Amino acid sequence: MTKSNSVPRSAQYNAIYGNFEAELYAQIRRESFGEDIGQNSWLTADEQDRFLQWLNLSPGKTLLDVACGAGGPALRVAAATGCSVVGIDVHEQAVETANTLAAQRGLAERALFRTTDATKRLPFSGASFDAITCIDAINHLPDRPRVIAEWTRVLKPGGKMLFTDPITVTGALTNAEIAVRSSTSFYLFVPRGYDEGVIAECGLRLLVCEDVTANMAKVAEARHAARAARSSALHEIEGGRTYDDQQEFLEVTARIAREGRLSRFVYVAQR
Repeated sequence: MTKSNSVPRSAQYNAIYGNFEAELYAQIRRESFGEDIGQNSWLTADEQDRFLQWLNLSPGKTLLDVACGAGGPALRVAAATGCSVVGIDVHEQAVETANTLAAQRGLAERALFRTTDATKRLPFSGASFDAITCIDAINHLPDRPRVIAEWTRVLKPGGKMLFTDPITVTGALTNAEIAVRSSTSFYLFVPRGYDEGVIAECGLRLLVCEDVTANMAKVAEARHAARAARSSALHEIEGGRTYDDQQEFLEVTARIAREGRLSRFVYVAQR
């Protein structure tokens, strides 16, 4: 049942990013994802490697990572492909962590992270990027046609964008399930086929549409278990309400994904 006294969005994200580099949270990520690449989504290293095959990144090319979080996945892309990366996120603490990690890994010359509200016009000139990614975060941006049109504006002709939408409605959902699944921030739930329509509306050519719900269910289950095994330590860091809300969120996410009622899709489109 949904809690009426759920923790505000800022408190939950502060708990995530304020302790991101702590060994306890690194242990949880390793058990949740198999390999800790500094992610705070449903993305695994194997999945990212497969996604990169669609983007053709290489030295001299530039990637824009929208809602980059603490920057781990974007830095892994920069290291693996030799491309330059610009990451944007609305959370200042996440961006600060990302720039610190870039410096620590010797990637500061090719990886820059900045605090930017992705719901507004982006602070980049047209045709600036060879590729754009947005992993498990497009659902937090309210006006999807405007958002994807803006991505199209800053994408070079022939460039590709890749995003995952982890809350595509593919079955019956209760109001309680929707409330829990959207408890951490703003969420835009869309029906199957909506994203394909917006991509076409923005003049892009759809190259890939693939169901990747199984990865989300697996990670949510593993993360729930990893956190439960460390409940005492997490209660001290996060507080009981934040811990309980996160556990409920992960349990519901895993269950409705396994049952095929709320799904995750990856899309690749070309300008």
